[in-house]
Amino acid sequence: MPSQGRTRLLRQGFQTLQRRWQSIAGSEYGAEVASLRPSLPSEDWPLLQEQMAKCFQARGGEVLARSRAAALGRAYLALDETGRGNFLRIMAREFDLDLDRVEEAIGALRAAEDPEARRQARSRLLTATESPRTRILTRFNALPQGVKFLVDMRADLIPLARKDPVLASLDDDLKALLSSWFDVDFLQLERISWNTAPGALLEKFMAYEAVHPVESWEDLKNRLDHDRRYFAFFHPRMPEEPLIFLEVALVRGLADNIQDLLDAGAPVGDPHRADTAIFYSISNAQKGLVGVSFGGFLIKRVVDLLMQEFPRLKTFSTLSPLPGFLNWVGTELEGGDGLLLPAEHRRIQRGIHGGEPLSWLGGQLKSAAWVGEDETEELLRPILMRLAARYLLEERRPEGAARDPVAHFHLSNGARVERLNWAGDLSDRGLSQSAGVMVNYLYDVRRIEENHEAYRGGQRVAASPAVRGLLKG
Repeated sequence: MPSQGRTRLLRQGFQTLQRRWQSIAGSEYGAEVASLRPSLPSEDWPLLQEQMAKCFQARGGEVLARSRAAALGRAYLALDETGRGNFLRIMAREFDLDLDRVEEAIGALRAAEDPEARRQARSRLLTATESPRTRILTRFNALPQGVKFLVDMRADLIPLARKDPVLASLDDDLKALLSSWFDVDFLQLERISWNTAPGALLEKFMAYEAVHPVESWEDLKNRLDHDRRYFAFFHPRMPEEPLIFLEVALVRGLADNIQDLLDAGAPVGDPHRADTAIFYSISNAQKGLVGVSFGGFLIKRVVDLLMQEFPRLKTFSTLSPLPGFLNWVGTELEGGDGLLLPAEHRRIQRGIHGGEPLSWLGGQLKSAAWVGEDETEELLRPILMRLAARYLLEERRPEGAARDPVAHFHLSNGARVERLNWAGDLSDRGLSQSAGVMVNYLYDVRRIEENHEAYRGGQRVAASPAVRGLLKG
């Protein structure tokens, strides 16, 4: 339901934009532009390029600039997936920087001999280093829902940019624009409740939930109950669209599994007696804002609000997935040596009566048949808990960041790896991603900056003695 719901909402949004921009586009969206075929074959490229050039040009005043941007946007919205890819390639290739103009401006700056000449040359250089496509993209900012249009356009662009350096350069430009427009100081934090939020907004939360899919309206209502808190960031130019949201459970002690937290039949707790706030889901609602970081600010703002509302709260922790854990284990298994300790080899051989330990481990992790089989779980648990600790504390990407993306997010924001939880998530997704293992990241308000600096400075991972002790097996 969540992915289907997201697709349906996007389609509805596109249709709304087409209607709203129709009157703004006026004659700029004439029969010729409307004749562009959905797949945008090469025969249509000159016409589209001409339309982009008109949008780039500053002649005609702001009203005409808005009309041209609306016409270009309507043309994009009428295209299919292939056509949008072609649209983005034309913008990336034909409206990139004019390198000759940049070189000329650099030369003029170097040759300038007095302060006024340097000022003018510097101004020309700044203008020359703004690509025409950036100016085209900026035009959409003046349109109703234009910012949302660009966010969704980047969602289309991101998967294409991974395979094409030219499109990657366009993505850099668009990401830079969005990062400046979505500065955290512009964002509004709101608490969402069942009784006050409009139904259309609640439907978006159901569709956008990416960590633990919302199964029904009853499930969503449970997540908005008296002992829960639901917070979201909004942008003034996208007031009906959550950017990122955070789900919180107010409990006593660290939660060790998601089944209990999401159990709609569990009794509702008294939030005023809670000593712990568990952040159990952080979801980016806008795919086009990937890489535009404000999740850490959301957590810090929410911690401040919760401390004001519930002075008894002493612990702020997540209950988080390890989404890349079993993929990493599988890669290591293919390499063979070094994954298992000698004692683990011997223990598995005894348990399976002489079989090959690595083959046995790989076979077990390809399915969840071992869940509930006490003897198999007894063999697997210490091995997988040690490997999970190694994965979080020691495994790195080439640039030095933690290999697990969720770990990198929380460690960058000053959390520490507090506890690993066996059977933390027994859903199909939890078992396939991490064999059900979950992790608590602790946000100690006294250590957040220290942990952040240690991780950013040398990628040293803050972790509890209990988690570090798992590395020994």
